[in-house]
Amino acid sequence: MAIKIVLADDSDLMMVGIQSIIETDDHYTVVGAAQTLSDVLKLVELHVPEIVILSECLYDTDILSAVEAVGSKSPNTSIVIIGNLTDGVLIHNLFVHRVKGYLYRSDTLRQCLITALKTVVLDRPYLSPTANAEYLITLQSGNPVTQLNAEARMVLNYLAQGISINRIASLMSTSPRRIYAIRDQLRRRFGVETNEHLISRAVTEGFTVLSTL
Repeated sequence: MAIKIVLADDSDLMMVGIQSIIETDDHYTVVGAAQTLSDVLKLVELHVPEIVILSECLYDTDILSAVEAVGSKSPNTSIVIIGNLTDGVLIHNLFVHRVKGYLYRSDTLRQCLITALKTVVLDRPYLSPTANAEYLITLQSGNPVTQLNAEARMVLNYLAQGISINRIASLMSTSPRRIYAIRDQLRRRFGVETNEHLISRAVTEGFTVLSTL
């Protein structure tokens, strides 16, 4: 029986291209494709796929939140990311959240996608060549890899929505002093001095999305 795969990307053209590569190997079958997280979760619940291929380019969510949601819905499903980013810290955070593979879009997907699928089916991690190089540079840099916990990510997402510190404190049932401390930690993590630069870096690295409200 073919291994079931769900695709997720905000680009139909990208999903058609990925599906065409997958269909060159009859060991795999694409059972559904979606452009939003809510539709991905519906497909995961319906088909219980062995693999979900997620793009960092999904409407309405950041990639870490999408990974957590899919993992919560179907813990035994392997997640593979196809992204534009080669940030070693983001890749590290994704693997901490049980992502099995990361493919950089500018690497030759036709050459590495099927290899990635074969690898993650064996419950082994896979990184495409460029992503692997950046990940190793991060690990060998000697700098601690700071993970963003749920609290820090919540503050980051609120800041990206333009919500004030006092309002964030109220929403999270904590003190403004605590939120200021988390904000300062986030600034150090991303190497910036202002909220504007913090949000810009966080969006660029895929840790949050800008509010569309």
